[in-house]
Amino acid sequence: MKQVIFLNGPMGVGKSTIGRLLQSALPQAAFIDGDWCMDIDPFVGSSETRAMAADNILHLAGNYGKCASCQNVVVAWLMDRLQVRKALDAGVKALGMEPLWYTLVCTPQALRVRWEQDKACPWRTKGWLEISLRSLEDFAALPGQIDTTDKDAWQVRDKILKTIERLER
Repeated sequence: MKQVIFLNGPMGVGKSTIGRLLQSALPQAAFIDGDWCMDIDPFVGSSETRAMAADNILHLAGNYGKCASCQNVVVAWLMDRLQVRKALDAGVKALGMEPLWYTLVCTPQALRVRWEQDKACPWRTKGWLEISLRSLEDFAALPGQIDTTDKDAWQVRDKILKTIERLER
């Protein structure tokens, strides 16, 4: 069965980086960055735009699911709303694919360091950092957690790959 691997977590925790590493390590893998699926300028983070992004993710995942050249789909996105996670989970199952969920978390100190090191992302402002730091507690309550604090991106990738291998047995 084709898999959709969801990487969830606060802004700056490493979802996109780890998602790209997973894409390279998994056979015939596609990558979907959820931010691309709601790339509106100026940014609007409303229920309507989140629902639109979830629908866009499912549309892309469905197309990858129909493609014989694609066996795995990795989705990196901040999915802090329960209704969004439920819609994506149900939607992937309806497509005949298996959803696998991972929530990446870290300490506030680790998040600050990563934030300061990421000079390329336009979201890495002091205001967005404060929002991301406040969200850590919410993500800490979600299942499928992987603490990335003392790990580099390759170690996190390897941990996820090991859990996927165990599930496939």
